[in-house]
Order: sequence, then structure tokens, then C-alpha cells
Amino acid sequence: MSQEDNPNEGKEIAADGTGIVAPDDETPTWSERKQRTEGLPRLTYEYFERARREDQDLRIESDYVERDVLAFPAWPHEMVRNLALTSFFVGMMVFLAAALPPHIGAPANPSSTPAIILPDWYLYWSFGLLKLGPLNPELALLGGQQLMADRTYGVVANLVVVGFIAIVPFLNKGSARRPVEQPFWAAVGVGGVVYAVTISALSVKNLLPMDSNLLLDLTFLLPFVAGFISYAVFKSMREGYMFELNRRYYRLRPPK
Repeated sequence: MSQEDNPNEGKEIAADGTGIVAPDDETPTWSERKQRTEGLPRLTYEYFERARREDQDLRIESDYVERDVLAFPAWPHEMVRNLALTSFFVGMMVFLAAALPPHIGAPANPSSTPAIILPDWYLYWSFGLLKLGPLNPELALLGGQQLMADRTYGVVANLVVVGFIAIVPFLNKGSARRPVEQPFWAAVGVGGVVYAVTISALSVKNLLPMDSNLLLDLTFLLPFVAGFISYAVFKSMREGYMFELNRRYYRLRPPK
């Protein structure tokens, strides 16, 4: 590409955004904005530079200590909406409780043990981790014996999973608010959700009409498949999303 084809080649980007971001008294057309850009990085720079400059103008012009807060007042806008939603859901719960009362079964027999003992449904994933005994390795150094008991192995698996969930916020310190902005971490989240579902299914394998070995394989295979597919989809959507985000910014917040 020659110098005439790309007039922005070799120009230095000013720190205050001049030369790329249009002046305050000018509303650039689409063709003019296209001439000022060099792909997605330059367009993204324009977006954040414009936001930074407008935020700085608000701070300078404001009499408030920090900045003007531009939002809807809590009363009546937010309160009326929240009260309406709360009344709707409370009314639905009262209606269901009156129309469909829960059936209370016979008292439990303390002298007999149920055939299948399960925790509450939201703890199925933890209960499934306790059933990872087939993955407990037998070490040759110990004469073919296991390093730890299956129950201890399940407890350690719970600690590993909970520990990984706890350190994810420290590993991902980005400012993205949508999955398409960070495809990798979005794929990690999708894989984690799928793993929670599959490990929960493993915990109730006695109730599923499926081979236990196949279910164990799918428990660890499906999360990776879902993660790879999610990453590919979000990655392909990212450039188009950023392009539309910047174009929408120019439409909704034109220069002053």
C-alpha cells in the first residue's frame, strides 16, 4: 500500500486524541471516519479516547467533588419498577402455594435405610466428585496400592475444584462485561457450567439408563467440547461485535 492510498501512514498518534478523534465542533461522516482508521485497533482507540475526553470534560465542568452522576432517580423510577416486579413474583408464589399445595408424604422410618441416598440437588456436583474412585491411581511404587482412600480422593477433588473457582477472579482481571470480549474466559465459564451438569449426572448414575463407564467418559469429555465450541463462536463474533460497538457509539454519542 502506497503513501497516497493510506494518508495516515507514518503519522504519530497524539496523546490528547487529536488527529484521530474528530474535533468537538465536527461530526465526521462514515467515509471520513473510515479514512481516519486503520482496522479494529485504531477504531477501538477512537472509542476509548473519546470516552476519556468526555469524562474529563465532565470532571472539569462539574461542581461536584467527583463528577456528575447521570442516572435515573431511585424514586419513583427504580422503586416503582422494583415494587411491581416484587409484587408479581410474590403473587405467583402465593397463587402456586394455594392452588398446588405440596404433598406431604408419610413419616420416614428410622429403622430402615433408603435404597438411594442423595443430597439436595444443588450439591449434586460435590456428591459426584466423591464418586471419582475409578480415577484414583494405583501406584507401582506402593506395590499397586492407592496413595489415598477413595473417600479421601473425593474430598481432595472437591478442594481442587473449589480452589480453582476461587482463584479464577484473580487470574482474570480484565474489564470485559460480555463473553464476546474475552472468548477464552467465556469458554472456561461454559466448560465449567457443563462440567457441573455432567458431574451432577455422575452423582445420580444409579438413576440414569446409561453405562457407568460411558457416563464417566462423557463427564470429562463434554466440558472440553463445549469449551472449544464456545471459544470458536465467541472468537468469530468478536471483531464484528467491536465494530458494531464503535459504530453505535458514534451514532448515540456524536461529538459535541
